[in-house]
Amino acid sequence: MKKLLLTGFEPFLEFPINPTTAIAQSLNGKTLNNYEIIGEILSVDFNKTGKQLLEFIEKHNPDAVISLGLAAGRNCITPERIAINCNDGPVDNNGHKPNGEKIFTDGPDGYFSTLPIQEMVTKLQESKIPAKISNTAGAYLCNNVMYHGLHHFKQQNLDRPSGFIHIPASHELAVEKNMPSFSHEDLEKAVKIAISCL
Repeated sequence: MKKLLLTGFEPFLEFPINPTTAIAQSLNGKTLNNYEIIGEILSVDFNKTGKQLLEFIEKHNPDAVISLGLAAGRNCITPERIAINCNDGPVDNNGHKPNGEKIFTDGPDGYFSTLPIQEMVTKLQESKIPAKISNTAGAYLCNNVMYHGLHHFKQQNLDRPSGFIHIPASHELAVEKNMPSFSHEDLEKAVKIAISCL
């Protein structure tokens, strides 16, 4: 059976809850679409997070990688099209604030997702779940993680699906913050549909 590394993030910035944590934990150990799902949680730290992803890849040797991130304020599921070679944005959980430096000094400007993102969006919409492709993963840790995974597989000359999906806030988080939200059940259902496209 093939293995899927599914990552979520810990809470960050002003968000006391990160729904990607619960999804990665809930799906850990499950089997879907002939993939054994391995759920792992990443820190929100520019100096550690990308290395953590690579450590998980080395540990589990997955056949595919899907990383999940919270995009608070978005109102639909958004598979990301591209990761850019840039760290920027607000402070991380350890107070570090990057200023546009490259993730890898010798890396290309960007990598396109190798996930079937158009099929994911189509199947999500067919299931009445709002979804669209996003053309910017920002330059915060979500982009950083996506870039790390794609760069690793390119450097290793491995043809393995890898990419990133941003999800909206959960209802639980929306109680704390006024923003668009999905139920945990619908967020998890959306991730399962995305996995079914691999």
